[in-house]
Amino acid sequence: MSPSILACPMCQQPLQQVDKVLRCASNHCFDQAKQGYWNLLLVQQKKSRDPGDNPSMVEARRQFLDLDHYRPLADSIAAILAQELVGNGDGTGQILDMGCGEGYYSDHWQKSLAQQQLQPGFIGLDISKHAIKAATRRNKNITWLVASGARMPIAAACLDVLTVVFSRLMPEPFSKVLKTDALLLLVWPSSKHLLQLKQALYSDLKESQYDPQAELEEYFSCQSQSLLEFDFVLHHEQHLTTLLQMTPHSQRVNEEQQSAILKALPITLTFSVNIGLFRKRAPAKSDR
Repeated sequence: MSPSILACPMCQQPLQQVDKVLRCASNHCFDQAKQGYWNLLLVQQKKSRDPGDNPSMVEARRQFLDLDHYRPLADSIAAILAQELVGNGDGTGQILDMGCGEGYYSDHWQKSLAQQQLQPGFIGLDISKHAIKAATRRNKNITWLVASGARMPIAAACLDVLTVVFSRLMPEPFSKVLKTDALLLLVWPSSKHLLQLKQALYSDLKESQYDPQAELEEYFSCQSQSLLEFDFVLHHEQHLTTLLQMTPHSQRVNEEQQSAILKALPITLTFSVNIGLFRKRAPAKSDR
């Protein structure tokens, strides 16, 4: 990855790397952590003392994802990324995984692309330093950043692909860092996602009508939308517990509800998500 891809979070000037230090022309400096990541999250960008996922949530996500129940999603996106890079010509480019968490998907995609002799610059960004620390243990060939997704320390119009998997939608910041016609790959759950789990936990279920297209319309056009759906089975209490801990459900259920669902093992769950491919619109010409 070219160091100029990174922008100073304080003044937005390009950051250049010398040894284990990033420095901009205004002499703002950022040291590389011993684990290999860069912390570019400013204090004033934090809404809490320790934003993002805490260590227990990160570990639960790592344990569950490493079971590979969600592997078909990782494989599907890897195929889309490969097609995009090949279509761009030389198989290079710049990809950023926004809200990368502990790096399961980013790691899978980078290794899959490398096996196909595709070598894009790859960045994983998350606001949780605990998640990024875990991510560095997965893959040393990815630039890992602790940073704000709302104010990404990335140069304007330099990314070829931005992936957003189960993460917050921020149309304007996404548009800012992407090249014109670049790819925004968005993954969000359908109403059937983990439906059996929700039915076991809640008596009153409301079907989600979420559709990101309206929010993205100003900055992006929709190229395609597809549904990825399959069933998987959990047999062990620990596996179901870690799944609960990595979702918002863990904060909404009591011990009695959790105990009841654990007694129902083994349980078949439906994985069901939408994969949307969006293209950044060209900037509107100013009226003169």
